[in-house]
Amino acid sequence: MKVLVTGAAGFIGSTLSQKLLARGDQVIGIDNLNDYYDPSLKLARLDRLKSNSNFVEENLSIEDKPAIDAVFNEHKPDRVVNLAAQAGVRYSLENPYAYVDSNIYGFLNILENCRSIGVEHLVYASTSSVYGAHTNMPFSIHDHVDHPVSLYAATKKSNELMAHTYSHLFNIPTTGLRFFTVYGPWGRPDMALFMFTRKILAGEPIDVFNHGNHKRDFTYIDDIVEGVVRTLDKVAEPDPGWDSASPGSATSAAPYRIYNIGNSEPVNLMRYIEVLEDCLGKKAEKNLLPLQPGDVPDTYADVTDLEKMVDYHPATTVEKGVANFVEWYREFYKV
Repeated sequence: MKVLVTGAAGFIGSTLSQKLLARGDQVIGIDNLNDYYDPSLKLARLDRLKSNSNFVEENLSIEDKPAIDAVFNEHKPDRVVNLAAQAGVRYSLENPYAYVDSNIYGFLNILENCRSIGVEHLVYASTSSVYGAHTNMPFSIHDHVDHPVSLYAATKKSNELMAHTYSHLFNIPTTGLRFFTVYGPWGRPDMALFMFTRKILAGEPIDVFNHGNHKRDFTYIDDIVEGVVRTLDKVAEPDPGWDSASPGSATSAAPYRIYNIGNSEPVNLMRYIEVLEDCLGKKAEKNLLPLQPGDVPDTYADVTDLEKMVDYHPATTVEKGVANFVEWYREFYKV
């Protein structure tokens, strides 16, 4: 297939692109290489892809409508995976306009181009953050998610609503994936594992929010990507059992699906730090701090529907996943 991947220099996007290339797909990789975090890491991820002749790099922003239109018209991809977004819960409190530009306007550009060329399937990133103020565990895709606690989460919920509209009006098969705390080699420097590793090795204290009482459904990158690929291959279809008198929120009479994609085994943050300390052979000095605005205390994915639909079964323990990350970090940064 010819697959267009936005955010191809990102953590998930680059690993996904590698897997698609390895199985023989052509990948058109879009990324704007912005400086939200160190662009040199993004360039290093891209370098892994450029050696494959089936990879085409396009350096642009999805909110640049003329540029994104031109790429779609030139390449006419069969399927699309939209991973480009302004990420981060806490940064959305500082720079809300960046989230509207990329996550709303940019996603509209993706939808419009999928409509205009008639793509077979659009898979796009949502987030566990859409569950917001929910406390019922595990989080189910059949729960309504109308109480986000960050603008980031609100923009991702908006993506799900926008996708449904295009599935309904234009019969575009769309699948949204609610990612749960992805970690592993080549990860993002603004996420906990990366920051903790850097600071512990440097002998600096780490900030531990909610006094370490978080639980997170940490999901290893390879498990995430395997789920994305399986979902991409399973084109969304209308749900024959969908009832407009009692409408489910994760399916539709249109070709529209929503899934959780997580490990389904939440881990206490303090345990996560212990595993990291063991891998580094060094103890962390901890600054215990209250819960940050926009954060939720716990996440826990019910992945039953994804298991049934694409036989998704995450297999990587936190112990193995963190060890793999530390091995990559030491090699990449020569520490």
